Amino acid sequence: MDVESYASLYTGHTKIARLHFIADHCHSRALELEALRMAYDEIKRGENTALYRESVDKIAGRLGSTHLLDQEWVDVVDRRAAQRQEKLEMELNGYKTNLIKESIRMGYNDLGDFFYGRGDLQQAFKCYVRTRDYCTTSKHIIAMCLNVILVSIELGQFVHVSNYVSKADQTPDVQDPIVLAKLRCAAGLAHLESKKYKLAARKFVDTHFELGNNFTEVIAPQDVATYGGLCALASFDRAELKSKVIDNINFRNFLELVPEVRELIHDFYASRYASCLGYLQKLKPNLLLDIHLYDHVEALYEQVRHKALIQYTNPFISVDLNTMASAFKTSVAGLEKELAALIMENQIQARIDSHNKILFARHADQRNATFQRVLQTGSDFQRDTRAMLLRANLMRHDFIMKG
Repeated sequence: MDVESYASLYTGHTKIARLHFIADHCHSRALELEALRMAYDEIKRGENTALYRESVDKIAGRLGSTHLLDQEWVDVVDRRAAQRQEKLEMELNGYKTNLIKESIRMGYNDLGDFFYGRGDLQQAFKCYVRTRDYCTTSKHIIAMCLNVILVSIELGQFVHVSNYVSKADQTPDVQDPIVLAKLRCAAGLAHLESKKYKLAARKFVDTHFELGNNFTEVIAPQDVATYGGLCALASFDRAELKSKVIDNINFRNFLELVPEVRELIHDFYASRYASCLGYLQKLKPNLLLDIHLYDHVEALYEQVRHKALIQYTNPFISVDLNTMASAFKTSVAGLEKELAALIMENQIQARIDSHNKILFARHADQRNATFQRVLQTGSDFQRDTRAMLLRANLMRHDFIMKG
């Protein structure tokens, strides 16, 4: 992984959080130290001294004298922050005394921004939520919702994210495509966190490409392609994959930013499973270092693989397991075990001839199914005819309820 290129996609707190996440989860000492060095330098541009101390502890002197604890800088920043906090609180109290609604809203906003910059997310959350009572326009409500969503994502409180996305969606006159794109991304992350992959996929594939680099404090456009593409592969059927992903001109623009995800989706749809699974394996090390996706990689990969196995067996009456194992680049024994599990879960209607290594599909009796449909249609027709005759007789004898 090229940490510098990856980190350049993000700004603000998420940049630091992602670098620390890489340092904590990677298996390369060089990569860990590079991520910690970049995080240290980024933190020193802000005012979060608590996070700065944490970063110094993580480095533990391994980067030399340039990345040790700078106590003088910490004292200066803390002193300046204490003065600013006192000033902001005095101003807010003055606004409350004068009962100027717009000034109170701005005062809480400024205080929220201050606490956010200092890394006190709970206090920032409270300040942003309090601005709600002083919002007078749709624009104010949207700004409040986006601030609360940003803090809630960092706190990992995705219930709040969903609630405030809904509040913003219900606000009248929300037509700015960038705002709508931000809300869809936030909703997508909330669904991803709760393992609702189909709902997450729908939000990401519906995100406007106008998002661009306007939400890099949370998500990069490349992430929209990766998260949306993988969730869609794991949860959409073939028709949805074609209409909502492959033929979706808007989402195609995101996919162009991550060619590997674009190619694996096309390979999956074209039944080139070996190539598709190859791309997935190539992407896996980097995905396991993604702060939002790491916890879902195994589940998503398993669902994609199971869908590929089901899709492969579907058109055939019998399948040679040797040929299928070769198509999936796996052993016959491993493939047999996977297919047996899918048969037990009733996802594949088939039986396995273990001796001859052949899978036999148990297709429904088409002749019997047709007879059953005809009989059902006849019963429906009789019921509808009797109902019409009864209604006609009631009308003829004037048995009608009059209001």
